[in-house]
Amino acid sequence: MIIRIVKMRFNPSDCSIFQELFETRKAQIRSFEGCAHLELWRDTTDPTIFFTYSIWQSQTSLDKYRFSEFFKDTWGLTRILFFEKAQAWSVQSISKQ
Repeated sequence: MIIRIVKMRFNPSDCSIFQELFETRKAQIRSFEGCAHLELWRDTTDPTIFFTYSIWQSQTSLDKYRFSEFFKDTWGLTRILFFEKAQAWSVQSISKQ
């Protein structure tokens, strides 16, 4: 399992635009093979900061999504709204056999 968190900061006037974009696309993101979970979090101390939290079955499934035309289109629409460069973290969970 791959746990992925992406931190994004927007201009205050662009926060609602991003939220609407996420809401219209989250079902399609969740439908990608290997996407086990997807959430959007908003920072309680700074409402211009959002986090996406997703869980993917494998690095392969995450890569298929990240290299898809859908992702390229979504990322292009999101990236132009950023106030600063997004930060991303991925963690691979390790289970005992």
